[in-house]
Amino acid sequence: MKKIVLKFTIIFFLLVNNLHAKSDYFDEGVNLYNKQKFKEAKFKFEQEIVFNPKSELSYLYLSKIFNRLDKKDLEEQNLNTVMLLNPKNEEALYNLAKLKLASSDYKKSKELNNRLSSICSRFCNKNNELKIEIENLSKK
Repeated sequence: MKKIVLKFTIIFFLLVNNLHAKSDYFDEGVNLYNKQKFKEAKFKFEQEIVFNPKSELSYLYLSKIFNRLDKKDLEEQNLNTVMLLNPKNEEALYNLAKLKLASSDYKKSKELNNRLSSICSRFCNKNNELKIEIENLSKK
């Protein structure tokens, strides 16, 4: 009986330590991103996704990295993944609308911005600015 309890205790501690180590990938990625070490940050966010495929924020940070590296297709791919995981992620909606606007897809940009305006709490000011920008550019 004591051997079984000891085995379960050891397994429990190993699992807890392993889970704790996995959760550090995201925090390390954010720290590296803030230091503008994008290649290293990208790797950490990808590691986080391996252990937590529904890590919405890891995909969001990957999109920001690809934005900085001017890799629009990969940026959009990661933003779309964020939207699948959380359709109400304001930052992803805003960034995707800006990305569509930059590629002259005014209709999609306006649609995304309208979705953002229906849920906004943190991005309301940016939402209004983007609405004006879309209207001005679509008139040209």
